[in-house]
Amino acid sequence: MPVLKTITSEKLPIKLWLDDIAGETLTQAKNLANLPFAFRHIALMPDAHQGYGMPIGGVLATEGMVIPNAVGVDIGCGMGVVQTSLSEVSSARLKLIMAAIRKKIPLGFKHHQRPQDARLMPAMAVDRSEMPVIAAEYHKALHQLGTLGGGNHFIEIQGGDDGHIWLMVHSGSRNLGFKVANHYNHLAQKMNRRAGEPIAPSWQLAFFPADSLAGVKYWREMLYSVEFAAANRQLMMSKIKETLAAEIPGVTFAPMINIAHNYAALEEHFGKKVIVHRKGATRALIGEIGIIPGSQGTPSYLVRGLGNPESFKSCAHGAGRKMGRKQAQRQLNLEQEKSRLDEQGIMHAVRSVSDLDEAAGAYKDIDQVINNQLDLVEVLVKLRPLAVIKA
Repeated sequence: MPVLKTITSEKLPIKLWLDDIAGETLTQAKNLANLPFAFRHIALMPDAHQGYGMPIGGVLATEGMVIPNAVGVDIGCGMGVVQTSLSEVSSARLKLIMAAIRKKIPLGFKHHQRPQDARLMPAMAVDRSEMPVIAAEYHKALHQLGTLGGGNHFIEIQGGDDGHIWLMVHSGSRNLGFKVANHYNHLAQKMNRRAGEPIAPSWQLAFFPADSLAGVKYWREMLYSVEFAAANRQLMMSKIKETLAAEIPGVTFAPMINIAHNYAALEEHFGKKVIVHRKGATRALIGEIGIIPGSQGTPSYLVRGLGNPESFKSCAHGAGRKMGRKQAQRQLNLEQEKSRLDEQGIMHAVRSVSDLDEAAGAYKDIDQVINNQLDLVEVLVKLRPLAVIKA
C-alpha cells in the first residue's frame, strides 16, 4: 500500500502512512512542514502520535540544521532481538527465567548499586572535555548501564512463527540521553531568542546550525548517547542469555540485532545531503533488518526494509499510542485488559489501574500499523509474546 494521504496546505507536503491523524499531532506535523530549513516533505509513519515538539513516528529532513526535540529526550532508544535455538519453553521454566531476569536487571528508576565495567561503555572519539554533559554524567551512567527504565520499555520472551523462541529488549540511553537532550534544547532556545526567534517558541522546535559550536557539541553527545543506548541493550541481552542458558543448558543464540529509533543522521536523499531526524521511526534501507514491536500482549514483527525514498527510507518503530497515559488509566477496564492477556496465556505486567497506561488497549492495532507500511518493509517473522517484564 502506498502513502495513504498527502496534506498540501502547508509550505511542504506532509505524507501520511495513516489516515487517523488529528489534533495536536496534526498541528505538530504542520509546524514541521513550515520550518524554513525543512527539506522536500514531512513523513509520518503509521504509528505517529503526539510528541514534544515533533510527533513520535515522524521523519524530518533538514538542510544544515539540527533540532534536539526532533530527536527527543530518550536519545538512541531502540530495540534488541535475539533468536534462540529453542522451539518452546514451558510455563514453569518461563516463570523461573523471568524471576531471575528481574533480579539481574534493574527496572524503572532503579540503577545498579555498583558501577558496571567501564570497558562496556562506548569508546570516546574525542576527549571527554569535548562532551561536557557526558563528562558530568559519566559516573552515573556506569550505574545505569544494563538497566531497563520505565514507560514503554520492556523485556519479552516470544514465540516466532519461524518455530524459534526469541528474546527482545526495548530501552534507551536512560538519564544520560535525557540530560544531553535537555541541555542542548535549552541552549538552542537561548540561541534562537538572541537571533530574534526565527520560529515560534510554542512550536518547541528550537534549533541550531549543525556546523555551529553548539551544533557540533550536540552532535558528538547525541551520537555517544545513541552508542550508550546500544551498549545498554547489549548488556541487558547478555544477562538475559546468561539466565536462559543457566536454566536450559545447551541453548544457543544467533547474533543480536540492535537498532535505534530516536536519532539524527547525515544522509543523502533525493540527491542532497540532509540531516534526517527520526523520532520514533526506524531506518529501512533496502535489505536492512528492522524491529517493530507491538504493545503488551500483541505481536511484534521482524521486518526487512524496502528503501522507499518517500519515507526517507524509514518505517514505524512500534504500534504507537492511541491514548495518553492518564487517559488510558481513566478509560480502560482493568479486568478486561488482564483477561485479554490471561486468555492468551501471556505472563504479563498488568496488575493495577496504574499499569493501564501500558496495556494493549492504550495502543493502536499493530497489524493495521504493519499493513499501512507494506511499501516500506516486508515482514520476516511474526513474534508472539509469551512473557513480559515491565517496570
